[in-house]
Amino acid sequence: MGTQAPSNYDDSKIDTRTEEEKAIDAWLPITSSRNAKWWYSAFHNVTAMVGAGVLSLPYAMSELGWGPGVTVMIVSWIITLYTLWQMVEMHEMIPGKRFDRYHELGQHAFGEKLGLWIVVPQQLIVEVGVDIVYMVTGGKSLQKVHQLVCKPQEEGCANIKLSYFIMIFASVHFVLSHLPNFNSISGVSLAAAVMSLSYSTIAWGASVKKGVQPNVDYGYKAHSTAGTVFDFLSGLGEVAFAYAGHNVVLEIQATIPSTPDKPSKVPMWRGVVVAYIVVALCYFPVAFIGYWMFGNAVDDNILMSLNKPTWLIIMANMFVVVHVIGSYQVYAMPVFDMIETVLVKKLRFKPTWYLRFVTRNIYVAFTMFVGITFPFFGGLLGFFGGFAFAPTTYFLPCIMWLAIYKPRRWSLSWIANWVCIIFGVLLMILAPIGGLRSIIVQAKTYKFYN
Repeated sequence: MGTQAPSNYDDSKIDTRTEEEKAIDAWLPITSSRNAKWWYSAFHNVTAMVGAGVLSLPYAMSELGWGPGVTVMIVSWIITLYTLWQMVEMHEMIPGKRFDRYHELGQHAFGEKLGLWIVVPQQLIVEVGVDIVYMVTGGKSLQKVHQLVCKPQEEGCANIKLSYFIMIFASVHFVLSHLPNFNSISGVSLAAAVMSLSYSTIAWGASVKKGVQPNVDYGYKAHSTAGTVFDFLSGLGEVAFAYAGHNVVLEIQATIPSTPDKPSKVPMWRGVVVAYIVVALCYFPVAFIGYWMFGNAVDDNILMSLNKPTWLIIMANMFVVVHVIGSYQVYAMPVFDMIETVLVKKLRFKPTWYLRFVTRNIYVAFTMFVGITFPFFGGLLGFFGGFAFAPTTYFLPCIMWLAIYKPRRWSLSWIANWVCIIFGVLLMILAPIGGLRSIIVQAKTYKFYN
């Protein structure tokens, strides 16, 4: 896949840090542990990528239609696999140095200040945005379980607001967020990865069992040209949201040991390939079968369109809860690292447990509050997917690759990168328009007592 990057970093032999810097790096989440195996890469990447996005893919298909929908899904899978490979290669392209964080690679490609301003805002929007959406997803899944187990119309069953279920979901993170680093959440991440494959299988399997619905319609749902265009743009954003693992890939690779003989990119890439096979097994059946069975009547969360068999849908929703618990933690860890790095290295706070306790609790509370305030699942996916996921996933790695390696004009590598850049820029410009409109529409019709 293009130009090969040199990789001869040796974790054990090259270290020019001071004792204070070593102590701080040993405390920070991303650099505190470098003993991960290749399968850590696999399930961390599955956990990071498969999540709320897969549940919205049938809905995205209903907004895009068969032809454009299938094309965008497959092209996105190919492009994002290519850009993910680029990031794995660039992780240790300079002998003796590892780019452990996305913004560090950006600073190398664009300069110290410009790289920071290009990457950090977008990465924060992605990671914080995902955690907010997962707050809503976890709350909605818990609410669905409650509605199936204890029907509101039955005596003694209250119709509980979504806000309370989001609070219940958040309560788990007030505990798990104090796990110190990526390796410490490996068990949570593994469980989440297994759950993602499980509930995706349930989603398309239950859809097949339910069969093609009477009077199914594969046309566009909107009754006007403008509405159809906005829905189409929102669908692009939802697909972009589904391919979001790039924002944590360097941080995941930073946990893998590296030597000149065994560079980290080898086990990392092995894990990425396994992860992308799992992604394909989750995404394509759910998207295509879900749309085939329900047409444009499908809900923005496919599990919400399925009510029978009740026990299976309850199980699937609980699987979703477990998975988004893990996904929340995977996306939160780089945010914790950024916050703690600023506090300790810039503001000179001491790296203590109570500093971590306060900052992480504040972050969880913040994402919970925003999730309660804006519980508009489909619109959030479309808006965040286009606004921030497209740059960091589809084309920013390509721009950095061109800036660093400077491939010959009109070579295969040059053409491939520019195709990815053009595709990604179109997503970034067009998708947020549809997503923003979707948020406004859903905000007008949403009822807290649904």
